[in-house]
This record gives sequence, C-alpha cells and structure tokens, in this order.
Amino acid sequence: MSNIEQTATRPLSFRERNASQIRQMRLYAHMFRGSFSSMLGLTLVVVFLILAAIGPYIVPYPEDTRGAVHMAARLLPPSAEHWFGTDEMGADIFSRVIAGARTSLWIGIVITGLGALIGVPLGIIAGYKGGLLRACIMRVTELFLAVPGLALALAIVASLGPGLTNCMIALAIVWWPGYVRLVEAKTLSVKEELFVESARSIGAKTPWILWHHILPNCMSPIIVKMSMDMGMAILAAAGLGFIGLGAPPPAPEWGAMVSVARSYMPDWWWYSFFPGAAIFLTVLGFNLLGDGLRDILDPRSRTR
Repeated sequence: MSNIEQTATRPLSFRERNASQIRQMRLYAHMFRGSFSSMLGLTLVVVFLILAAIGPYIVPYPEDTRGAVHMAARLLPPSAEHWFGTDEMGADIFSRVIAGARTSLWIGIVITGLGALIGVPLGIIAGYKGGLLRACIMRVTELFLAVPGLALALAIVASLGPGLTNCMIALAIVWWPGYVRLVEAKTLSVKEELFVESARSIGAKTPWILWHHILPNCMSPIIVKMSMDMGMAILAAAGLGFIGLGAPPPAPEWGAMVSVARSYMPDWWWYSFFPGAAIFLTVLGFNLLGDGLRDILDPRSRTR
C-alpha cells in the first residue's frame, strides 16, 4: 500500500482532528464576516447582551427603574439630561429601556430554553423509535400546533393570572411543538446513516447512540431555531405585556411601556418610540443572526 493510501485510510490523530476543526471554524468565521446582514445581527445581539448584563448598573437614574415618581419632570422631551425623555410619572425612559433589556433577555432564555428542553427529547424519541410512540407524540404535537400559539398563551395566562412568570410558562408551553417537528424530521434522516447503523450493529445501546450520534447531528438546526426564537419569544412576551398580562408595573418591561405610552400619542411620541425601537432592534438582531447561522450550518444553503 502506498503512503497516500495509508494516509487516507488511517484514523486521524487528536492533533489532526483539532487542526481540522480549527480550519472549519475559520471558514465559518470568514463566511460570517462576508455577510453584512449577519454582522449587523451579531452587533445588535452583542449590544443587547451587554446592556442586559451591565445596563442596570450604568443607567443615570436607577431609582426610576424601581418606580420612583417625579411629577415635576413628567413627559419631558428628549434632552441632554433625559436622552429618551420622561414618562407620565417623570421617570427617565432611557433608564427604564436599558433596565428592560435584562427582563427581555431573561424572558427569551426561559421560553426558548424550556421549549427546547421539552421539544428536543420528544422529537428525538419520536424520530428514532417510530411506531405507536411516534404517532402519540406527533398527534399531541399537532394538537398544539392546530391552535394559534398566542391565543393558547392568552388562555393559559388568563387561567394562571397575569405576571411575568405565568407569561413565560404560558409561552414555553406553546413553544415546544416547533422543536418536536424540527428534531423529529432531522432524526428520521440521521438514523438511517451508515455510522448509526454501524454503531447499532456492534451493540451500542440506544441512549449512547442518541447522545453521541443523533443529538450532535441535530444541533445545527436547533441552534438556528433557538437564535431566531429568542427574538420571537421577546416579541410574544412584549405582546402579552402590551395587553396587561406580562410584568406588572412598575417593572421596566418594553411591552408594558408601549401599552401605557399609546395613551400619550402623538404629542408625547418619545414615550412609545424608544421602547418600541428597542423591541424592533432586538428582534431584528436575533433574526439576522439566525439567518447568518443557517447559511453557515446548513450545507444546502452554502451551495446556493
């Protein structure tokens, strides 16, 4: 056997595998940097994460995020002292918008995390096991998908009572079916691959196969969906907050701020504009980031 054939057939060493992964990551980074929309989305998401992490500690009026009242400064327009103006209680809108980033981040993480935690295992089990178990899981999933998600969330919050925690629970309950459908379809294709058949033929147990073969090959679409769902979860929670079912006042929640501010349109436009702009930019950032990740992680999109 020639040296070339020996090199092609021998297993890769740890150093070679590590070098291959580094080259792949560099390729992904190069492709990502070449997309303006992806970089814009990454920038918006990074700014949002930074504000959520340190925003409450750097705001100029931290007491306004906790419901302080300054009636002498109510409904002031944007100025050097109040960059985004003030609300009907005289609270600094800039401080409340920045503090609201942490609430929105927490909402997005909890909803997408719970949705994935419920939906991913069910999707893998349904796709790998098949049969009656798959039929039961998918029929329940389709039952949830048949009802508009926001309408079902409204019904759940109405039964549990308004509040941020109940809002997140309701949205998480209606969020998991999308992961089941996505992961089940991916599992159906992966379980027929040769490496899965080889692992099964040498006696590998089902949990080992699911953890080492099925789940890693499902991660790309899961990551893309979670990145996009972060923005949509924040938007859905803001919608519930807009109708009074989200975080109670004086919590700095963007949807609730827009709901109160609509009574002061159009004369005091800044009250609703800046919280609405925060929702728009955050959702846009996560959607653009998800599109960029999909273009990188989906081989079919790279061939277009």
